[in-house]
Amino acid sequence: MRRADRLFQIVQLIRGRRLTTAAFLAERLEVSERTVYRDVADLQHQGVPIEGEAGVGYRLGRGFELPPLMFTADEAQALVASVRMAQVWQDPALARSSQVALGKILSVLPPAARTAAQSLALYAPPVGLAPEVQATLQLLREAAQAQRKVMVHYLDAQGCTSQRILRPLGCFYWGAVWTLAAWCETRHDFRSFRLDRIQQAHAVAGPEGRFDDEPGRTLADYLRAAAPPGVPARLTQDS
Repeated sequence: MRRADRLFQIVQLIRGRRLTTAAFLAERLEVSERTVYRDVADLQHQGVPIEGEAGVGYRLGRGFELPPLMFTADEAQALVASVRMAQVWQDPALARSSQVALGKILSVLPPAARTAAQSLALYAPPVGLAPEVQATLQLLREAAQAQRKVMVHYLDAQGCTSQRILRPLGCFYWGAVWTLAAWCETRHDFRSFRLDRIQQAHAVAGPEGRFDDEPGRTLADYLRAAAPPGVPARLTQDS
């Protein structure tokens, strides 16, 4: 990779994350961390507002924008593949938005690249999530983003039903099943729930339905408590 291309990629990677470490950049770009430190310093000297320092992480200052990008044929095909899968494995709102976004991207591609992307021989037949699971996924995703508690009626693997008040933290896709990672206010601990076993769910209305990040109850805490390769270690799964 040419150095100019590497510098551009560094800006792109930092821009796409809240905080980016030199180790992450070195792994993605297949260079040493020392090279990353040198490249970041050069970008800073050229006026790119990269904030942070070695050993901590980097982020891009507000207001910095790059010129519009032109996607390669392979990148355009990757986007088409992602959107086709999104149609059956994401919630309806995200699926619609991804389709609209893809249309905007394809509209600015050269005709040959657009035709190649649209003729991609990779499809996602409509045998993904059931409509009711898609609706539950959208409700839980939006509640997690808004930091709003939800009440769910859950049917576990033993056929027992329980009612829980949850702080939704994130939804995880496992290939055929989505699960919700949550802080359960009923059990006072982290729990994960299969979305296809949630019988009812609704956001808790009013000020009491809001929650803030608290030490020991955040998504970062949940992930720290999980054992690689992502399977909960000490967490109890209500499945």
